[in-house]
Amino acid sequence: MKARSMNPEHAHAGPERPEAPDADPVRAAGGRVRGWWASAGPGVSVAVTAAGAATVVSGFVPALSALTVAVLLGVLMGGALPAATADGLAWTTRTFLRVGVVLLGLQLSLGEVLRLGPGTLAAVVVTVAAGFAGTIALGRLLGVSRGLGLMVATGFSICGASAIAAMDGVARRDREDVATAVTLVTIYGSAAIALVPFLGTRVFGLDGEALGMWAGLSVHEVAQVVAAASPAGAAAVGTAVIVKLTRVVLLAPMVAGMGALERRPGDAAGPRPPIVPLFVVGFLLAMLLRSTNTVPEAVLTGARDVSTVLLAAAMFGLGSSVRVRTLLRTGRRGLALGALSTLLVSTVSLTALTVAGA
Repeated sequence: MKARSMNPEHAHAGPERPEAPDADPVRAAGGRVRGWWASAGPGVSVAVTAAGAATVVSGFVPALSALTVAVLLGVLMGGALPAATADGLAWTTRTFLRVGVVLLGLQLSLGEVLRLGPGTLAAVVVTVAAGFAGTIALGRLLGVSRGLGLMVATGFSICGASAIAAMDGVARRDREDVATAVTLVTIYGSAAIALVPFLGTRVFGLDGEALGMWAGLSVHEVAQVVAAASPAGAAAVGTAVIVKLTRVVLLAPMVAGMGALERRPGDAAGPRPPIVPLFVVGFLLAMLLRSTNTVPEAVLTGARDVSTVLLAAAMFGLGSSVRVRTLLRTGRRGLALGALSTLLVSTVSLTALTVAGA
């Protein structure tokens, strides 16, 4: 018989056991963060840098919002970005969009809305409802895709690129639809900067306050509203911005309603969007918080700036997924839809203000 080995290294040997997981939760969390950043970091970095650049450009050209510049940068650069940025851009688009929309709620309080009076509030509701439903119908008439019609209806009736980005969170659409709609907002909102003050004062004889209300009701982006109302003075600009932000409040029920419709049985396959997305709930809670008048002005200013950067980064991510050649395929019909929607919203809002005696 062979003697058993007395080597102390093997004296207590047994079956091998798997290594125990890292007992330090902080260390384990750090490893997960590093792994996530290795995958998403390049895309997040590119998106944030582009958002910063868009914000700077917007500062020199106030008629162009940072969101508009960002999506255009994304469209121009999308085909040249390395594949390593794809995961980070997708994460940025999804996450920054939701946080940015929540922070939008801090820009308006219920008191500011109620001070407009019932006539102006009715004009806001009528304009948004008629503009949204009418643009959807016009899109079907012109034969544009369902997604593009929905995005244009949302952006033109509510608040431009921000509304388009929010609706993108619950609606089924092609990836080109968002960039196309934002491009149309840029084209027709820029035209409104010159046309609204000219028509308002020279053709319709509106005074400064009425012109501010019409600009707030009919022009798409907040920056464009300010530019359109500025010829009538600072008071008109203030009125225009409050009316415009009141339109923004209707973004929440509009997105929630579309979320419910997108969940109907028999719709296209795939995961169904939530009935009321959490970021919409967050938007409403932020507005209620602002209404308490307990948030310091410095915090409100910071939240506005952060919201702009986050939404611009998200819009860059959306734009980067678009290929210009595909985008141009819907050019003529999209341009026609934008023109008709602008005419519809402008006419309905002016009529509603006249009837309300505002």
